[in-house]
Amino acid sequence: MKSIVILISGRGSNMEAIVRACATEGWPARIAAVISNRPGAAGLAFADQHGIATAVVDHKAFANREAFDAELQKVIDGYAPDLLVLAGFMRILTPAFTAHYAERMLNIHPSLLPAFTGLHTHARALEMGCKFVGATVHFVTAELDHGAIVAQAVVPVQVGDDEDSLSARVLKLEHRMYPQAVRWFVQDQLQIEGGVVRQTAGESQSFI
Repeated sequence: MKSIVILISGRGSNMEAIVRACATEGWPARIAAVISNRPGAAGLAFADQHGIATAVVDHKAFANREAFDAELQKVIDGYAPDLLVLAGFMRILTPAFTAHYAERMLNIHPSLLPAFTGLHTHARALEMGCKFVGATVHFVTAELDHGAIVAQAVVPVQVGDDEDSLSARVLKLEHRMYPQAVRWFVQDQLQIEGGVVRQTAGESQSFI
């Protein structure tokens, strides 16, 4: 039985999708805790309602990123996680933190990485005239929005699309893809070879 800790900064809709999938699909795992860097994060209430432990490490209470990450790591490790999942966690993490959770920390980013790292991905894709957008689940490294790719979801751009309409359609696929990727990890079905992630049970790593 693997232990999962999820980090959020807001509503945590991907966190909700993971919690529900873990329960309904009977994963060999438990959601040990949901932790936020914002005291008022809406996702904390959802976790409470589902009997999941919650904690807050407010980044504003720390003088620098290193001090915040050190305290966050201490709180996370109190739950002894096998996997750390970032679900809308809006903080850039230090190299020491990412090294501590190397190959056991996942993130989801709303673009087809390596394109459009950082913020405002859909707006930038529209400005560039992209015909497809999407989302990527990847292992977290010290380099922002890099790391071995676990899965990708592809969404075609439609006439009249704006940032909001694209974001909504991509998010629907994120809610399918991210729980699948987490399930693969807890079932020991992910293998990293030369920086490339292979799903060892033969399941597709692309979502449409």
